Amino acid sequence: MAMGNQFNLEQGTQYTNKKSVDFQKSILYDMIIVGSGPAGLNAALYAKRKGMQVGIIGRKVGGQVIDTTSVENYLGFEFKTGSDLILEFNKHVGTLNVPILRDADVVSIIKADMGFDLVLSTGETLKALTVLLATGSKPRHLGVKGEDDFLGKGVAYCAICDGPLFEGLDVVVAGGGNSAIEAAIDLAKIANTVTVVHRSSLRADQIVIDKLHTFKNVTVLLETDILEVKGQGLMSGITIKDKKTDNERFLEVNGLFVEIGYLPNSDFVKDTVHLNSRGEIIINALNETSVPGIFAAGDVTDVPYKQIIISAGEGAKATLTANDYLNRLKSF
Repeated sequence: MAMGNQFNLEQGTQYTNKKSVDFQKSILYDMIIVGSGPAGLNAALYAKRKGMQVGIIGRKVGGQVIDTTSVENYLGFEFKTGSDLILEFNKHVGTLNVPILRDADVVSIIKADMGFDLVLSTGETLKALTVLLATGSKPRHLGVKGEDDFLGKGVAYCAICDGPLFEGLDVVVAGGGNSAIEAAIDLAKIANTVTVVHRSSLRADQIVIDKLHTFKNVTVLLETDILEVKGQGLMSGITIKDKKTDNERFLEVNGLFVEIGYLPNSDFVKDTVHLNSRGEIIINALNETSVPGIFAAGDVTDVPYKQIIISAGEGAKATLTANDYLNRLKSF
C-alpha cells in the first residue's frame, strides 16, 4: 500500500519532528483533527498516547469555551474562567509537540487513494489517513443593538455555565424552545426574578412549560421582541416591544441569556458526510460518520447535551475508534 517511503503506513510516525510543531505538508498523517476546542484538543492527547502522527487545524484554540465567563462543572476544577481552562488544555497538548495550524481553514475534504486530502483556504493540501471533525458550533445571536457589546458583561449564551454568576439578580431568557425554558427553570432556582421573552408562542414541551409555571419568580412575555441591550460598563437592561400594541418599554435586568439554539460549524462538509435537519453531523456510538475514515466529536455532532466535559470525552472516544480503524487498515 506504500506510495514511497514518506507515505509508508507502518513508518509514518518516524517522520514526526519532535523539535517542531509546524505541519509537514509532504507527509501522510495518521489523523488530522479539524477543530481546536475541547473535543479536538483531547483527541490530540489520546492520538499521541496511541503513537499516532496527528495535527490540528483550528483558528480559535478553545472554541466557545474561550468566551465562557465561568466554568464550575468540569471535574477537578472548582472554578475556572473559560480562557483559564483552555490555557490548561493547551498547555497539556503543548507538551506533546502537536502541530496546530491557526491561519487556515479546511474548505473541503476529498477522498484520496490513501486516506483523504484536506484542501485549505490557502490553496494548500494536507493528507491524512483519517480525519476527525471537531469544529463545534456557535450560538445563534439575536442580532440586536448592544448584544455584542455586552457579551460577558451581562449577555450570555449558556445558563449552565454562567447562571451562578447571577445569583440573586434579575435576568431575562430569550427564547421559547426547550433549551430556553429549561434554562429559565435552572435560573429561577438561584436568580431573584426571571423573565422569559419570546417573539411568538412557546414551543417547548408542555411538561417543561408546566414546570416553569410552578416558579413564582418567573414572568413570561410572549409576542415580544427584544430591541436593544443597554448599560454603561455592565448591562443594565433591555428595550422590548409588545408586538400586539407596538408599545416599547425598558426592562431593568442584570443579565440576558440568549437561548435560541446553536449553529453547528458543518457547512464545509455538508456534501461529504450525512447531516441531520439541524446541520449536525450524524454519528454512531463509536463517533463514525457516514464516510469510513472520517470521525466526528463534540458540539458539531448530533450528540445531546453540549457540555465541555462531554465534548472532551467524545474526542477521546473518537480517537480510540480511529486508532482501531488504522490498526485494521495497516494489517492489510
